[in-house]
Amino acid sequence: MAAMKALLAASEAMPYIKTGGLADVSGALLQEYRGMNIEAYLMLPLYKTVRERFELKDTGLKIRVPIGAKWFEGRIFSHGQASFFLECDEFFHRDELYGTPEGDYPDNAERFTFFCRSVLEGCMLLGLQPDVIHCNDWQTGLIPLYLKTIYNTGFFRNTATLMTIHNLGYQGLFDVSRFPLTGLSGDWFNPEGVEFYGKVNFLKAGLVASDIITTVSDTYAKEILTSEYGFGLDGVLRKRSSDLCGVINGIDIEEWDPQNDPFIPAHYDASRLAGKAACRKRLISECSLDAGGKNTPLVSIVGRLSAQKGIDIFSDAADEIVSMGARLIILGKGDEHYQDLVHGIGERHKGSVFVKIGYDDSFAHRIYAGSDMLLMPSQYEPCGLSQLIAMRYGTVPVARITGGLADTVTDYEPLKGYGTGFLFKDYTASSLADCLRRAFCVYADSRRWKKVMSSAMGMDFSWRTSAMKYITLYHKAREKRKGMPGTL
Repeated sequence: MAAMKALLAASEAMPYIKTGGLADVSGALLQEYRGMNIEAYLMLPLYKTVRERFELKDTGLKIRVPIGAKWFEGRIFSHGQASFFLECDEFFHRDELYGTPEGDYPDNAERFTFFCRSVLEGCMLLGLQPDVIHCNDWQTGLIPLYLKTIYNTGFFRNTATLMTIHNLGYQGLFDVSRFPLTGLSGDWFNPEGVEFYGKVNFLKAGLVASDIITTVSDTYAKEILTSEYGFGLDGVLRKRSSDLCGVINGIDIEEWDPQNDPFIPAHYDASRLAGKAACRKRLISECSLDAGGKNTPLVSIVGRLSAQKGIDIFSDAADEIVSMGARLIILGKGDEHYQDLVHGIGERHKGSVFVKIGYDDSFAHRIYAGSDMLLMPSQYEPCGLSQLIAMRYGTVPVARITGGLADTVTDYEPLKGYGTGFLFKDYTASSLADCLRRAFCVYADSRRWKKVMSSAMGMDFSWRTSAMKYITLYHKAREKRKGMPGTL
């Protein structure tokens, strides 16, 4: 294949800024591409936290972008050779990325309209002509449409777009009064364009205009074509189904490596598990939990606290789980309602349950290394990274059969004696509890449990396979772009 110049446009990326799995994906892909000698770049908003944590270089280039009738200005900063940050302090110099626990920022339409246009303005100022712009979620949804309308210029004549849906539940929905801010022709506010039940839908703009659409697992790519999982966009996606496919996420196997992890108290691998026992003992002490007996399982939840993640059915089952003898550790933040729910569980079961609201990267590493099981009772799960990380550390996933969880976790079958985790189907507290009970029975048999751990640790979820598939899709997007010139 010919050489490729790729630009990753995202609202968050590791190691710079993170609220969820999107950051892991965008950051890991950039690193993987650069390691493959592919000319790849990353563009992010310049958030307050990034400015405080990293030494950035001012390129001297200034952006000026119209948002409705008003113009906003900012500068382009860089970090290393491949990462660029688009400044506008009025929009991005804030403590959080998208909002507070009380709700989204009311000017998110303005903020991410600015970002989408700034990505394209930044490319022109930097003289960066990408063969493909890889867009991620609604925060970049206007970019594909801009490339085929306002920015359909000679500079971007050969630039294709690939739109990745990391979570269809978040679409960037705004009141119709926000539509003029985009600068798009009024002809685009219709059911075939960006209109969605009387609102403006930024993600829909990307789905309508991008050359290729991906999502982060094969099962989720099928699920989002149905009304149950399509969040109202299943009709749009069915029309684009020939351009839609799943690419399972990977993980950074150097960052998440129990043999070399600098954040954990002891190192180990599948053939030497004494280190995991030491990590478990230290974690129990760190969380001031009662260690219990030999067959007391340590179960953890790491991630966003939201309805999507199944926190409601977990909270309904929590008392029963504790009564079954488990110890629980919960690390995450999210909706205030769910933060209050898990905090209440911790208060009721001191010594058996530990709760930390927020995200602590080093603590997350210690949880993955020291826990026996990772609980993921998701209502839906496009891919999920936590189960991939957990398996690498020999921490066995207990998860609902949906999306990427169905694609990456093999349910334990006692007759065959094989599995990498434990799965349940019905989205109910009783199904969750029954699945955990099944896992606890296997846990009580150390020989069988070590076999499950070993099978999980033997899975390969490195990024190289996923990166190669994206590169193939980038070339497909370019071929499609060549066949469809002209302004939309």
